[in-house]
Amino acid sequence: MPENPSKAPSLAGQIHYRGCNLCEAMCGLEIHLDADGAISAIRGDKNDPLSRGHICPKAVALQDIQDDPDRLRRPVKRLPDGSFETISWDEAFELTAAGIRNVQKRHGREAMAAYLGNPNVHNYGSLLFGPPVLKALRTPNRFSATSVDQLPHHLAAYFMFGHDFLLPIPDIDHTDFFLIMGGNPAVSNGSLMTAPDVKKRLKAIRERGGKIVVIDPRRTETANLADEHHFIRPGTDALLLAAVVHTLLHELELSPSTAWADGLDTLRSAIHGFTPEAVAPATGIDAETIRRLAGDLSSAPSAVTYGRMGLSTQAFGAICQWLLNVTNWLTGNLDRQGGAMIPLPAADVVAQRRGGSHGRWTSRTRNLPETSGELPVAALAEEMLTEGKGQIRGLLTSAGNPVLSTPNGRQLDEALQSLDFMVSIDIYINETTRHADVILPPTAALEHDHYDLAFHALAIRDTARYSPALFEPAPDALHDWQIYAELLRRLRPKAPIGERLARWVTRKMRPSGLLDVLLRTGPYGAGLLGLRKGLTLKRLKAQPHGADLGALKPVLKDRIRTKNRRIQLAPELFVKDLERLRAMLEETIQDSDELLLIGRRQVRSNNSWMHNYPRLMRGKDRCTLLLNPDDAAERGIVDGEPVKVSSRVGALEVPVEVSDEIMPGVVSIPHGWGHGRRGARLATADAHPGASINDLTDHTLIDELSGNAALSGVPVRVQSAPATSDRATAGRDSRAEASNAAGG
Repeated sequence: MPENPSKAPSLAGQIHYRGCNLCEAMCGLEIHLDADGAISAIRGDKNDPLSRGHICPKAVALQDIQDDPDRLRRPVKRLPDGSFETISWDEAFELTAAGIRNVQKRHGREAMAAYLGNPNVHNYGSLLFGPPVLKALRTPNRFSATSVDQLPHHLAAYFMFGHDFLLPIPDIDHTDFFLIMGGNPAVSNGSLMTAPDVKKRLKAIRERGGKIVVIDPRRTETANLADEHHFIRPGTDALLLAAVVHTLLHELELSPSTAWADGLDTLRSAIHGFTPEAVAPATGIDAETIRRLAGDLSSAPSAVTYGRMGLSTQAFGAICQWLLNVTNWLTGNLDRQGGAMIPLPAADVVAQRRGGSHGRWTSRTRNLPETSGELPVAALAEEMLTEGKGQIRGLLTSAGNPVLSTPNGRQLDEALQSLDFMVSIDIYINETTRHADVILPPTAALEHDHYDLAFHALAIRDTARYSPALFEPAPDALHDWQIYAELLRRLRPKAPIGERLARWVTRKMRPSGLLDVLLRTGPYGAGLLGLRKGLTLKRLKAQPHGADLGALKPVLKDRIRTKNRRIQLAPELFVKDLERLRAMLEETIQDSDELLLIGRRQVRSNNSWMHNYPRLMRGKDRCTLLLNPDDAAERGIVDGEPVKVSSRVGALEVPVEVSDEIMPGVVSIPHGWGHGRRGARLATADAHPGASINDLTDHTLIDELSGNAALSGVPVRVQSAPATSDRATAGRDSRAEASNAAGG
């Protein structure tokens, strides 16, 4: 912590209210300032209508980021010896524009690529001003963290509902039966389900006589709050869901109304053969339990099935999300209270965006499909390393660390070294940005205003909250949106006069002006002229705790965007992929020497970026391999000892934690670690660098339908490894990294 932390003298002794932008929960915060205007405490805002005073340990990172001496505050360029030198903004922009132009002049437009990390979705300035820059690059090679963890959700929504952001959200405050598959909301506070204070909400389900069932290869923190937990073999959730749908259609003979849905007969025929008995051996869940789950879902007064990371990051991720939506529809729980519902946010991103796309072009090396303008990130490294026409020779990254967050990170680490030019918009030198020729650092979260465009559209209750900046940025600092605006000006200086005029107007309006327009024209808005009693930005600012817009309401019928305005229950692409799933029933169980690797999330960490803050990193090393006692005994492995874990693409060493919370045949490593790569700065003295799970995940393992990385269920081998002096001192010789507001 620096000797002179940031201060807001004009607010000295006051409380600043804002939304936390460090994860999807967007909890309301009270930031207490002392008499000098420095932060003295960060607490939960009890008057926030969504989070109700809840706060998690990560919130203190807002202060730590603000005052972190490792945070970049001026642009830097990389020198020939790998070190970095501070430069002016003008030189940084000139080097960036020249570097991009040179790559595209020498190798073609497609030679430049872009990668966007998760933090861009937590920053409304980036969301509003970033897309024009990507468009100005005029390249098909766009990638993001979406195809690491959630692309199957969007693909299912696009084909079923006509828009990739019409994502059904569990109405957990009113449900009577909650089936959770491959998700751990007790730690994440919801993922693609913004649900702060989720532990109390889960407990409330049981207190009102409801039931919670968790399906997961690990007995998670959420499973410990549930009525039932069932282990499932990684990668087989689609089989379980297929059997549930089969039971609902062929045994319980449900006949839901088809007044606004097409494809029921096709679905009934396509799902034939996926009986509970047929899938039980592969999933590890017996037929009786599967039938009981289907019966409970259909008979409960209200019920909802929810699946997250564990479902999306497997070889049948898209099938999982499709069948999950189908299950909610068949049981009458889609678009009804207590079921799966579509939020109606004040700034309506669905109304303002096109519905999406799929398969307009493919990647050069493996023909992986485009979805909504992006290619799967599992192809990024090979597109750099494979020579020939269209090879990626330049890269722009924004708020991301794909070396740690995408499959086969070591391959990408190698590929980045081969680029002709790379520029990163980021506040840290991390495992990815250390390869950049230029780094453009934006302001930190407390130095700019904030509105959650994306996560209000994923929340379990309709609310709206605007957060003004707490600290004045340095005179020469730039916000993300200002960096994007200047890049656009330099990349397209001779754009048509209409485009330049629109650019000028947008820049003069700033993100807050654009937000005001979105609020005024949204479903609760006052109109552009403010003639109605509705929301404007000024009126929202007058409610520092946020505006409560009410519980979720049935709106899907009005918001559906398919051509005929009807739900498509059996999209051809998904039905065809069932044949690939059917073949899985004939596969043999894995080699007895192999174990299946899954990830896990931790409450004091978010992806790859919160490991530079001592308050969050205190205590024992949390980057461990979870191993079942039976598997440990079979291999002669003792709790606490280092083990070597190897896959097709790499190997690493990590301490083992023997625990029966992980099912036999499965191991788990948390994601986001692995800060021992050469070239990173010094971390806090007691930091644990850990090991990156993505040095084991395989870029060739994907969901063929969506192209999403299949990070769950990777075959690995585990054996004892003697401790070494290098490993013992690694925590003192490496630096944990961070990314702009979160890493991905």
